[in-house]
Amino acid sequence: MMGEEPPNSSRGHRGWFTARNGSGSSLDLESVVQPLALNPWDVVLCISGTIISCENAVVVVVIFYTPAFRAPMFLLIGSLATADLLAGLGLILHFAFVYFIPSEVISLLTMGLLVTSFIASVSSLLTITIDRYLSLYNALTYYSETTVTRTYIMLILTWGTSICYGLLPIMGWNCLKEPSTCSIVKPLTKNHLIILSVSFFMVFAVMLQLYVQICKIVCHHAHQIAVQRHFLATSHYVTTRKGIATLAIILGTFASCWLPFAIYCLLGDYSYPALYTYATLLPATYNSMINPVIYAFRNREIQRVLWTVCCGCFSSTMPFRSCFPSDV
Repeated sequence: MMGEEPPNSSRGHRGWFTARNGSGSSLDLESVVQPLALNPWDVVLCISGTIISCENAVVVVVIFYTPAFRAPMFLLIGSLATADLLAGLGLILHFAFVYFIPSEVISLLTMGLLVTSFIASVSSLLTITIDRYLSLYNALTYYSETTVTRTYIMLILTWGTSICYGLLPIMGWNCLKEPSTCSIVKPLTKNHLIILSVSFFMVFAVMLQLYVQICKIVCHHAHQIAVQRHFLATSHYVTTRKGIATLAIILGTFASCWLPFAIYCLLGDYSYPALYTYATLLPATYNSMINPVIYAFRNREIQRVLWTVCCGCFSSTMPFRSCFPSDV
């Protein structure tokens, strides 16, 4: 049941959650020297991290070792894949350190890595959305030096902000000395987690607004093309519906993965049962698992490189088709 501990949980557990003390439990990275019982939730998170790492490692390697992938849109996809790769590695490292090398310092470092990577992942999704919007709004001037400069500025801001947030637990903004200030994700304080949650809702609101504008532009462009080429109304309808459906899937996936955890971060308390945190955190990790499919593996150039590497179906010297970020 929802209020009960995972079957293999025990008072000696030192994984993501503290032992139940009558009032509940919270996400915990502190080390305890008592015998450790393997928590199945931690195993699931570790498996999730392994899948995330493998998927995004493929994307990072493909983009890094392919000279043709130096366009702004591929740099942003590479940033997203790097962030998700670090998130997956963070989940794996946390599992290994908690169960085999317990250390308070290492726990803080692991939490810092997870905070940095997940913030960078969400921020990279925002930068990709901005880039998609600008590629449609300023289509004639998109391929210019200004776009390259803007891309590097967005990347610097994304990773600079993410690293600053990730350093906060290590620099002292944690609740190890004051358990009453802990959030559902220990050792993050409640105030720290509220700031992160509010920041997420701001990012989500901006992305929602941008995708609404993108839908309007896509519908307008589809109508113009239909008129100029004398397409039937049904063709215009099908094209528009396909574009809107794609955008709805992208935004809907992001919202369904992250909103439950973001809302629970605002409403939850450190005394709540550990199961609630696990149940909302796990879907959030799935976003990093789905991102490569949506933003990388659907891209025709990346698909062609992967086929070339796997079975040599295409020649690596074939010219790449120029496409807009909105196609990615």
